[in-house]
Amino acid sequence: MAELTFTYGTMAAGKSTLALQLCWQLRQGRSDVALWTFGDRSATGMVTSRIGIEAEAEAVNPGADLGEAIEKLLARTVRILVIDEVQFASAEQVDELARLVDDHDVDVHAFGLSSDFLLNIFPGSARLFAIADWAHELPLTSSCWCGRRGRCNARVVGGVVARSGDQFYYGDVAAGDVHYEVLCRTHYRLGQLAPATN
Repeated sequence: MAELTFTYGTMAAGKSTLALQLCWQLRQGRSDVALWTFGDRSATGMVTSRIGIEAEAEAVNPGADLGEAIEKLLARTVRILVIDEVQFASAEQVDELARLVDDHDVDVHAFGLSSDFLLNIFPGSARLFAIADWAHELPLTSSCWCGRRGRCNARVVGGVVARSGDQFYYGDVAAGDVHYEVLCRTHYRLGQLAPATN
């Protein structure tokens, strides 16, 4: 029986790396594995990892009807679909993925964030928590600058933790005026990005 699996974690926890590794392993000796992304940091049809590995993927637009893309998968007799950045999927798209599993016996392995920079659950992730056969948090997590486990994906704008803004922000934002840092709950709440200096 096919299953819908959701693997989630904070930024820099290794979600894309694991998606790429799983896809590579599954493709050894078989040709029925597809790779999708709902919005990679490269802004192209690629899944990229911060550690430097990447693979070509089909870029799927968040909110788009998946009917045509699913028909193409079925025409290619795809049996396993690996998806990165699934948090950007809409609830309706997640429902379409569930029907792909239930009606066509295709395994779907989805990877993404659970919550945004305001600590609100993404709609796609919320739907996956509700209907996925399995939801797993990655055991590897990023640490806050203080050494505690990082739970919060803070958006930093001009050196300040943002408290408002659009939920969706695409592209590579590892550096520059807008970037993300993983913080523990305490330092996220305080907006503290480094140790206090006297």
